[in-house]
Amino acid sequence: MKTIVICSGGLDSVSLAHMVVDQHTLTRLVSFDYGQRHRKELDYAARAAARLGVPHDIIDMRPIGAALTGSALTDDIDVPDGHYAEETMRITVVPNRNAIMLAIAFGVAAANGDDAVATAVHGGDHFIYPDCRPGFTQAFEAMQKAALDGYADVSLYTPFVHRTKADIVTEGARYNTPFADTWSCYKGGAHHCGRCGTCVERREAFHLAGVADPTTYADPDFWEQAVADKAARDAEGK
Repeated sequence: MKTIVICSGGLDSVSLAHMVVDQHTLTRLVSFDYGQRHRKELDYAARAAARLGVPHDIIDMRPIGAALTGSALTDDIDVPDGHYAEETMRITVVPNRNAIMLAIAFGVAAANGDDAVATAVHGGDHFIYPDCRPGFTQAFEAMQKAALDGYADVSLYTPFVHRTKADIVTEGARYNTPFADTWSCYKGGAHHCGRCGTCVERREAFHLAGVADPTTYADPDFWEQAVADKAARDAEGK
């Protein structure tokens, strides 16, 4: 199955790219510059493409991203600290981001004769991002089948959509993903901050998977308190 991987440069999508190389035929990585404050992630995607020996397309979505206002990822709004599955993390939603990216990737796949577009959405995304949920991915694939009817037959490959971040770490380790050469932090500093939702989720996932985390964090211990606080709030809500 000739497959394009949408690759941000993060742990999830780079792990997916390494998995696709082993299981299918990876044809290219496609990344998107939408004006994200952590644009440095694209450098990690470029290195993944070079390492895997495939072309790397960076689609310039900055004018579109500028119109999708109200997100801490694109506006002058502080990225919150804490657990990923917190209400406060909703400020990191970029409206319709995945739908836009996937539509472009399907066009690229159709133009190049590919069979599938792979994206690394996973179960941990469901609380925050509606365009990462199974209902969305199923509906989107059906829409694309109609959009390309008679021209191309491209499937949506989402192997992690019902799985956890820890599962991705496990799979990434199985396919020799160089985790140190991936970027997750939404703050985009010199090192992973260790405090934002993506850093906490990343650190927790390595812990749950029982895999050594090679990441350098500015605050390497914050995640434990964030996880404990989240568990306490969940218990109070029951």
